Amino acid sequence: MTKTMILIYGVASYFVGVAGLVCIIAALAGFIQYGFWLDGAESMLGPIAWNFLLVAIWGAIHTLMARPGFKSVLTKFIPEAAERATYVLVAGLTSVALIGFWQNIPGQVWLIESSGLVYVLWAVFVFGWVFLLAATFAINHFDLFGLRQVFLNFKEQPRPPLHFVKRAMYKYVRHPIQTGVLIGIWATPYMSMTQIVLSVGFTVYIFVGLWFEERDLINEHGDAYLQYRREAGKLFPKFGG
Repeated sequence: MTKTMILIYGVASYFVGVAGLVCIIAALAGFIQYGFWLDGAESMLGPIAWNFLLVAIWGAIHTLMARPGFKSVLTKFIPEAAERATYVLVAGLTSVALIGFWQNIPGQVWLIESSGLVYVLWAVFVFGWVFLLAATFAINHFDLFGLRQVFLNFKEQPRPPLHFVKRAMYKYVRHPIQTGVLIGIWATPYMSMTQIVLSVGFTVYIFVGLWFEERDLINEHGDAYLQYRREAGKLFPKFGG
C-alpha cells in the first residue's frame, strides 16, 4: 500500500467506524429498525439466543483486535500505520451488522409515559453519547480513530507516542467512553425486549473488555496507572482520590 492508499483507507475506515456507532445510537433512539437485513427471516436459534450470540461475536472481535498480541500479528500483514484504521473499519462494519441482523422480540420491559420524565430520559440519553464523544477528544480523537497514524505516515513525519494524560473527565473517571455507552444504552423511556438483550449484552461486554484493557494498561504504564486507579473511578466519578 502506498502512502496515499493508506491515507484514503484510513479516512474511509473512519467514516465507516462513525457510521457503525451512529447505527447503534439510531436503533436505540428508534430512528431505524432492528434487523433491517433480515427481511423477516428467522434464525435456527431462538431470537434471544441469536441476539446474545451476535453480541458475543461482536464483543469477541472488538476485544481480540484491541489486544497487543493481535496487533503485533496483524502488522505483519498490513502497514503499522493502518492498524488502528483497520480496527475502526471492522468495528464499524460489525456494528452495522449487529443491528442489521438483530432479531426483534415481542414485549416490553418498561414504558414511561410521563412527558416530563420522558424528556429527562432523552436528555440523559443524548448526554451519554455527547459525553462519549467529548471523552474521545479529551485524549486524542484522531489517534483513537486511526486518522493521526495515516496522516503522519502520509506526511512522512515521525509519530511520537502519546503521553498518559489525566485531563477533563479523565481526572475523575478512567473509562468515560464506556460510561457514555452505559448511559446511552439504558437511559431510554421505552425498553423493549428487543433492546434489553442489546443493553445487557453491551454491559457485560464493557466489564469483560475493561478487565483486559486495564491489564494491558498496567503492563504498559506500570505504577503510574496503578496510582491512577487509586485516584479515579472506573466508570463513575471519584472525587478527592
